[in-house]
Amino acid sequence: MENRIYFDNGSTSWPKAPGVAQAVEKLLTEGAFNINRGNYEGAYEVEGMVLETRDQLADLFQAPSSRNVIFTPGITYSLNYFIKGFLRSGDHVIITGIEHNAVMRPLWQMKAEGVAFDVAKTDEEGTVDPESVVKLIRKETKAVIVSHASNVCGTIVPIREIGEICRRHHIFFVVDSAQSAGTLEINIKEWGIDFLTFTGHKGLLGPQGIGGFVVSEELDQEMAPLIAGGTGSQSDSYEMPRMLPDKYESGTMNLPGIAGLHAALSYLQEAGISRIYEKKMELTGYFLEQTREIPDLRVVGKQGVQDRTAVVSIDFQKIDNAQAAFELEQRYGIMTRVGLHCAPLAHKTLGSYPRGTVRFAFSGANTKEEIDICVKGIRELFSV
Repeated sequence: MENRIYFDNGSTSWPKAPGVAQAVEKLLTEGAFNINRGNYEGAYEVEGMVLETRDQLADLFQAPSSRNVIFTPGITYSLNYFIKGFLRSGDHVIITGIEHNAVMRPLWQMKAEGVAFDVAKTDEEGTVDPESVVKLIRKETKAVIVSHASNVCGTIVPIREIGEICRRHHIFFVVDSAQSAGTLEINIKEWGIDFLTFTGHKGLLGPQGIGGFVVSEELDQEMAPLIAGGTGSQSDSYEMPRMLPDKYESGTMNLPGIAGLHAALSYLQEAGISRIYEKKMELTGYFLEQTREIPDLRVVGKQGVQDRTAVVSIDFQKIDNAQAAFELEQRYGIMTRVGLHCAPLAHKTLGSYPRGTVRFAFSGANTKEEIDICVKGIRELFSV
């Protein structure tokens, strides 16, 4: 199809930020040298780029230091680093009702090892009640794990308030920023975040396969490296280095991914994250307004633009959601994501399980004209 309209930015951003593809190509064609291994100028130049990227991320998230920024393939890996590298039998954690399987599946595995968890009160709009977190705390509680924003309905979780609760009760605070990094403000220092996971390919507009986490000094002292191997440092020892970031960065790093992320972060700094967010929310509001009067269509979660990101889930109640998504793509070139979005717990909370939804997720590159085409297509599907 000639005209393609991409509304699946909750899965991955597209188009990527200007300069991302060129940065990846430049590294691969002009010198993809491994850092911490090669003792020559080309390797030092690549190492300088990696250090700059750590600095960019530390500034973006208000981290204590760039050495606390650890690169991994993405948030799923990062969450596993915490859940399996820190939690032990007898420990208890608190989560919300909108968590992704990147949290649920490793927690489910750890349940068999004696780790327990409870779900904080979360209503049908995906709104989390911070006070319910307090009521679930017990002496075995080691951490609270929350998604900053729902990948199903876009509802924003009040992480400042939850962070303050964790601080008061001396509990580690873990935040999944898959749907918020590059979209919403994140302040590790002020909000008491001990473990922030991030991915480079969504709101940060970088390539797939690169992400990481930012770990506090306090948590680092109690967390073991889940993966062990060569780091290019302290190579005389069989023990993993204790210093950051080496402690958690075994093996060959995804340097092309970091190069692309470096370019994306440079673009975001220039373009302004808040301005991009305003554009996305303008489009979200327009979409919600245009679809509000269409019969037999249910917007899952919040009905307005307050306390949400540019992610909208729709349940087409008179036709199968998979059929609706297929028809929108085949007839109008509209690309969405349909199903349970790797978040069955969220769909159960939102009342959309097991049918799932069709998810529309907008970027700053989308336009009102594209939304008009989409709404026209939806109306034609329902013969409205």
